[in-house]
Amino acid sequence: MSMRAAGPPRTAGRLALLGAVAALTLLPATPSLATPLTGTAAKEPVDLDALFVGAHPDDEAFTLSTLGQWKEEHGVRAGVVTVTRGEGGGNAVGPEEGPALGLLRESEERTAVANAGVGEVFNLDDVDFYYTVSAPLTDQVWGGDTLAKVVRLVRQTRPEIMLTMDPAPTPGNHGNHQEAARLAVEAFYAAADPKAFPEQIRDEGLRPFAPARLLTGGARGTSAVGQDCAATFRPAYPAQNVFGVWSGRASAERGRTWAAVERDAQRVYASQGWAGFPDVPADPAQLGCDFFTQVDARVPFPAPGTAAAASPTAVLDGALTRPAGTAPLGTRFGLRTSAFDVRPGAPFKVEVSVTAPPREPLGRSAAALRVPAGWKVTGSGGLGRLGAGRSGSATFTVTPPAQAEPGRARVAATLTTERGGGYTDRQVELSPSVRGEQQPLPQVAQYREWTGEVGVPQLDGLVTPVLTLPSGGSRQVGVVVTNVSTATRSGTVRLDLPAGFTADRAEAPYSGLAAGESATVPFTVTNSDPALKTSNEGGDYAYTITTTSEDGTATSRPALELVPAATVPRAASAPAVDGVEGDGEYAGAALNISRLWEGTACSSAADCSGTAKIGWHDDTLYLVVHVKDDVLGTRLAASDCKRHWRTDAVEVTLDPRGTSENTSTTFKTAVLPVTAEGPPCFLRDADNRQGPGEETAPGMRVASQVSAGAYTVEMSIPMGVLPGAVDPDHLGLNVLVYDSDTQDRTGQTRIGWSTWGGVQGDPYRWGVASLPGYEPPADRPTTPPDPEIPDTALSSLDSPQSLEQAVRVHLPLAGGPAAKPSRGAEVVAARGTTGGVKVTLRAAAGGKAHLFARDGRGTAGSRVVTVTRKGTTTVTVPLDRAPGPGATVVAGWEASGGGTAASQVSVR
Repeated sequence: MSMRAAGPPRTAGRLALLGAVAALTLLPATPSLATPLTGTAAKEPVDLDALFVGAHPDDEAFTLSTLGQWKEEHGVRAGVVTVTRGEGGGNAVGPEEGPALGLLRESEERTAVANAGVGEVFNLDDVDFYYTVSAPLTDQVWGGDTLAKVVRLVRQTRPEIMLTMDPAPTPGNHGNHQEAARLAVEAFYAAADPKAFPEQIRDEGLRPFAPARLLTGGARGTSAVGQDCAATFRPAYPAQNVFGVWSGRASAERGRTWAAVERDAQRVYASQGWAGFPDVPADPAQLGCDFFTQVDARVPFPAPGTAAAASPTAVLDGALTRPAGTAPLGTRFGLRTSAFDVRPGAPFKVEVSVTAPPREPLGRSAAALRVPAGWKVTGSGGLGRLGAGRSGSATFTVTPPAQAEPGRARVAATLTTERGGGYTDRQVELSPSVRGEQQPLPQVAQYREWTGEVGVPQLDGLVTPVLTLPSGGSRQVGVVVTNVSTATRSGTVRLDLPAGFTADRAEAPYSGLAAGESATVPFTVTNSDPALKTSNEGGDYAYTITTTSEDGTATSRPALELVPAATVPRAASAPAVDGVEGDGEYAGAALNISRLWEGTACSSAADCSGTAKIGWHDDTLYLVVHVKDDVLGTRLAASDCKRHWRTDAVEVTLDPRGTSENTSTTFKTAVLPVTAEGPPCFLRDADNRQGPGEETAPGMRVASQVSAGAYTVEMSIPMGVLPGAVDPDHLGLNVLVYDSDTQDRTGQTRIGWSTWGGVQGDPYRWGVASLPGYEPPADRPTTPPDPEIPDTALSSLDSPQSLEQAVRVHLPLAGGPAAKPSRGAEVVAARGTTGGVKVTLRAAAGGKAHLFARDGRGTAGSRVVTVTRKGTTTVTVPLDRAPGPGATVVAGWEASGGGTAASQVSVR
């Protein structure tokens, strides 16, 4: 299936897993039956206190210690939004994949989060396609309606605290995680805006809702372990607000540390190989914190560096808990600067605003600013007397000193009222008129554009700019100079490179740079010492860019990352693909593929190490890979030749032009050296076209030889199956080895040639190969075809657990709209019969009903039926087994005009 462009809402693949579609015979409408009805429209929807937004089941797994503490000690009711069900992941416990795997992973998640007292998981039914580090690709695949679904859930469940993941393209950060976090950030603002998705307000009766605080899980910085982990945290970016919750606190109900409770929850994710996670330290003093980095807040929160900021309730304070001496809950307190980019010696405005709770006055109130030492503040902070629901504001002028040190700074405000005080702050970037930065990678450039569009500049600048350079090679490095002042500027840009690197010029001018504009100053940089280490063995080489302008000097510290390079010689004749390296078949140098990039380090060369040789002949690449491996992993069946990271495998990645932003325009193949049946198998994964190798890479051949403590894989890859003509001077190449020493379909170690965390999804960090003398056919296109993206998302209508939750919390399915009453339906009675359950359904219009007979053991039978017109209908749901006590029928309704509903009745 070709990838869909972002735009209109898309329909996930809806498979009726357990039943066939059947037309119903409609009966005349009857009066309402006496059986009590429960359904999504019966009561007010659930009101949550906290909401975590993630991409897959298990994304919330490292916050469960905190969510559990909040639930037990403060009664915080939390929910989890999971954009996909993780159908694109592996399965270490069975053969399920696609929608069936989605059912399994949803069940794991619901069981796992219940350990922390979390009862609600909202699946959005978006497709989980494969591992990628690209948020732009994720956004394109998920489509344009996902944000609307998140906003709808926020408006429906009204959480005061929103938690999410890291939205930045930090190296190795899953693109799905980035995109889920960006959806959460956007929803934090859009849910409060009546102009955003107005149809939810106009047609669905929802109201705008403004969550109080938004935080991302994790933090950049260092901390000690033990109960002082929050107080000892030292942020890498001092202007950020980071709060920690110690996992060593004991649960009063469970009698164990919350870290241990969380670990038990994580082990529930057996399909992802987590069942074998080791125990956490028994000594609480060896346990650390769950950290959260604040993105924004609409309420007062603990001031950084205070005891309150290190309190276990620091994230809740101001939103759900009220420490002594602070303003009443419901107080809104915000600070806004006239600009994020500010300049030494140039004044800027700061507005502080306060709103009293709807039913509680604050009395006489005032605000004061806190700024870095030496900064000047003018203006009065008087806010007057603030009655219940009343607002006040104060405006200040702030002037940094002319010689102030450039960098990120915090501008803070304190609130004093008759009912208590408060604190808030905002970040600004202090720099001269012009600053210069290494040209960003496409993903980073897109991320920066996003932070500007959404209005969260505080999230920019968190990713060190990097560019890759082949060992011993050259590339153009552009320095982007930006004028943040109001006048035209001129100046110079200078590079100070580390030893082993040279540039065509040390300094270059720029001139006539208009206010608000950017320009690129190019340099050609060469790795003059090919002996320097590459990859994660030490291949990050930081350097300094110095940019001058009329009013000062700005510096930045980007890095060049050395990747290995290789010359692939032409073979005199085509090597025999037989799993044996014949004399003279491969003339090129052996590549070292023993560098660790993820997992547990190899205990010895015998445990896991390898070399690879590559050649080309005619229009075909040939590779022979020698691997030392003392223990072979699970021998998967040939029919299960997929998700190669579960066992021993060799992966070869090829980027034809060496310019791909993500793997959807690359070729990635994996070879399992042995299967349960004996011979090797091969596949393509997470690239332009995935699936069994024979179908997706026609003409490719593989062979292997397995011996005691070693195996050899040999392959031939016709270059015509690559997604585009090869650039013989810049072919992106990597050879990666997945090592498993267990029989439980989990891997422990990953080694390879060009090695960085998450490198399998990072084409720009692959090595570079040249093919002297090779010329692709003149008619072979250089533009890759549209990628095929799996469409294997389970519909919540086919998930009985999602249907039962929809009934319990009185919300429609998958973050979508509710079926209109004029098009709704509900199950009104269910009675056991021979071999089935006779179900009575009342419909206001045509649609489709997804019916499940359920008991404490799960689903006993199911059926999907189509209703063509309004009325009362009876249908028999066939049973696979006899239902036990307390059996029910839960129904999902898919209205013909759009929208869903769920209902449930007991079986009589």
